[in-house]
Amino acid sequence: MVIVEEISKQQLKGELSPSLLGLKRLKHLDLSCNDFGSIQVPEFIGSLGNLRYLNLSSSGFSGIIPPQLGNISQLHTLCLGSFQDDVWGERTSVVNMEWLSNLRLLRHLDMSNVNISKAMDWFQVINTLPSLAELYLSYSNLLDAHPHVPSLNITSLTLLDLSDNEFIDHSLVPQWIWLHVSRNTFINSSLVLKELSSGSGSNLISLDISFCDISSTALDSLHNLTSLLSLDLSSNLLTNIIPKSLGNFCNLRDVDLSSNVFENISLTSLLESFLECKSPHLQSLSISESGLSGHLPNQLGQLMHMKHLDLSINQISGTIPDSIRLLSFLRTSNLPGNQISGPIPLWIGGFSLLEVLDLSVNHLNGSLPDSIGRLSLLKRLFLSYNQFNGSLPNSLGQLSKLEELRFSSNFLTGVVTETHLVKLVHLKVLLGDGNNLILRPRLANWIPPFQLQRLYLNSWNARYVKTVGCPYKATTLELLDLSSNRFGGKLPDILNGSILKVLDLSGNIFVGSLHHLLCSDGVKTKEMFNLGNNSLSGVIPECWEKWQSLSVLNLEYNNFSGGFPRSLSHVRNLQSLSMRGNKLEGKLPASLMNLTNLMILDLSGNELAGCIPSWVGTKVSSLVLLNLRSNKFVGKIPHEGHEYMYNTILKLMRLLDLSNNKLVGHIPSELTTLIELKSLNLSRNHLTGRIPEKIGDLKELESFDLSLNKLSGELPMSLSSLHSLSNFNVSYNNLRNHLTGRIPEKIGDLKELESFDLSLNKLSGELPMSLSSLHSLSNFNVSYNNLSEPCSRVETPDADQEEDDGSHGVDWGLIISVLSGFIAGFWVVLVPLIVSRSWRIAYFRFLSELGYMVYDVTNKIFSM
Repeated sequence: MVIVEEISKQQLKGELSPSLLGLKRLKHLDLSCNDFGSIQVPEFIGSLGNLRYLNLSSSGFSGIIPPQLGNISQLHTLCLGSFQDDVWGERTSVVNMEWLSNLRLLRHLDMSNVNISKAMDWFQVINTLPSLAELYLSYSNLLDAHPHVPSLNITSLTLLDLSDNEFIDHSLVPQWIWLHVSRNTFINSSLVLKELSSGSGSNLISLDISFCDISSTALDSLHNLTSLLSLDLSSNLLTNIIPKSLGNFCNLRDVDLSSNVFENISLTSLLESFLECKSPHLQSLSISESGLSGHLPNQLGQLMHMKHLDLSINQISGTIPDSIRLLSFLRTSNLPGNQISGPIPLWIGGFSLLEVLDLSVNHLNGSLPDSIGRLSLLKRLFLSYNQFNGSLPNSLGQLSKLEELRFSSNFLTGVVTETHLVKLVHLKVLLGDGNNLILRPRLANWIPPFQLQRLYLNSWNARYVKTVGCPYKATTLELLDLSSNRFGGKLPDILNGSILKVLDLSGNIFVGSLHHLLCSDGVKTKEMFNLGNNSLSGVIPECWEKWQSLSVLNLEYNNFSGGFPRSLSHVRNLQSLSMRGNKLEGKLPASLMNLTNLMILDLSGNELAGCIPSWVGTKVSSLVLLNLRSNKFVGKIPHEGHEYMYNTILKLMRLLDLSNNKLVGHIPSELTTLIELKSLNLSRNHLTGRIPEKIGDLKELESFDLSLNKLSGELPMSLSSLHSLSNFNVSYNNLRNHLTGRIPEKIGDLKELESFDLSLNKLSGELPMSLSSLHSLSNFNVSYNNLSEPCSRVETPDADQEEDDGSHGVDWGLIISVLSGFIAGFWVVLVPLIVSRSWRIAYFRFLSELGYMVYDVTNKIFSM
């Protein structure tokens, strides 16, 4: 006898066969979480008359739901909805819902993400279902629940989900026990809450009205909801202290006030209303990301039934009060992203039920207490980005339930042995980078007891890969970071048989060729590959066609030679490529134009030659950062016939560095259309002509270096429009710069200017009075001009330093290395780097200072 047919989550494709009708006694059919490719729900399913349970949710169905489903009169559960993230292509819909009225036994109906906007009879049909207990109509394109919702008269209905619709009017609410109306835009939120609280609203047990623009003044209406057990007011516009009327909510178990705007309000004040109850029953409290300030109050200890506490990402300061030890039922404690200081109390081991402890990104200090080892149920321990010192307690090795352990970026020292890891059999994630620890197992053949998914052990002073035991060979490992250690010798055979997606071995002393690692059999699934800052050598192998999934590749600062690998063009998903600081030579192969997703390209500090190919802009159209500094490129900067490239394709460009090459010709005026450009460096070339008059169109420009060229003409007046400019250098380009005229009077409008170098030109006149308004200016050099104001003598550079090899100071390697550190959340890392001013300012300041070392200034001056 076939009673149950459950083939969910199998990613089935294609069409459903009518052969299912042969299962005459089928009562339970679950086809959820598959991919049927936007086919319509088959009509023949309506002939499976014995079904009690039918689940077709999140399976890629589309079109009109067949009314034949109304023939399954024995149904108790009908799931036709989907999660919002699962919707692709055309959604399912209904024209009318009359067929539902035949399902008199229906208890659970889920039509989330089903478009029912044309079914004007939905509320009338629902009224005919006397057994219905749970109704889910979220994301259903309902425009207004009023006046339909109050006309529902179903005594059995206990849960109604109308969230994420398009309600703009208030909705009268009958006596349902659970009500979910989040993500609607009510015109009058006060009226909504008032009607909820009146009449039968006092029976309401669970209320989710998050994301509804509820203001603090509307909360006074909630005083009559004395039966509430769960209240979600997250992601609203609450700004003030919760009114004391909420003190009537002595039955509350779960409260979520996260993502509101409690600026300058202390946690003590906010909790005052809840603490009015003589015996509060609160079990879950979340007030994350709400701007809370003040200390953790002693009164927290009164919430003795608390199981889940989330106060993450606020401005809470002070130490952890002793009263918290009274929360003996605590299971999760999330306090990251605050300013909590002091040590972790010794009594922390008393939380025998604790499963999650997150204290990361605070100001906690002192040594980690040995009592942590008594948290026998702990699954996740996050301690990163604090100021902990001392050694790791041996008791950590006793946390047999632990799945994630993170203690990155502290001041921990000492030796880590197998004792610290001995019972961590369930450990999946280990992040311990940014400390001063040494991994040194006592047993030479020690094998870790866990199968990790992510391992960060950078800067652990490890010398041999075998010292790490065998975690890098774990078949479950997806991310491995062994950077900045002292691993040496040939690269280990890490890739074969692994599912690694991210591998970072940078900052070690590996030697030899890449061939055995890159060209082994099988397709590679890696997404991020970082071997920068080693001593690898030889020609980069031509077997990149196996690396189709690669997004980030960093081979910078090694000793690779030969030509640029042509087969790299097969890596179509590549987004970041750095090969700076090697000995690559020859021309850039035209096949690289296939890398259309490339956003970051850094080939600086090599021996690449020839002209800069125009396809760098026309084909590789996603470039945000381009660094070709310190090569042997010749010819002009591509511009003739490429106006479209500058005006449209390169609009995303933020940083452009073509310095220290042998480029000639004038500065293309088309460069002034790169309106998002923040840093432009064309120094140390042989450029001639004038600075483009429209340079003032680059409103976002912060660093601008044209030094060591052969430019002439006057400074364009539009320079005063560069209000974001911090560093400007047009000094002695090969000591043959002939910039003339006066310094623009409005130069004082550049309020952000920090470094200003016009030295070794032929500027005349007086210094503009507006210079006195540049309060941020820290480096000002106008020496060796024809100005009438006195100026100081320029410092004489070292004659023997003739080239910038990119090996000193702040450089692009830091940028690319940081960027290449994480493939997951690529833009989370990329955007701050591009937006940040500090490193760009330091970078260009470094280059301008280095320029003075290029030639013997004294001799050149006398030759002018």
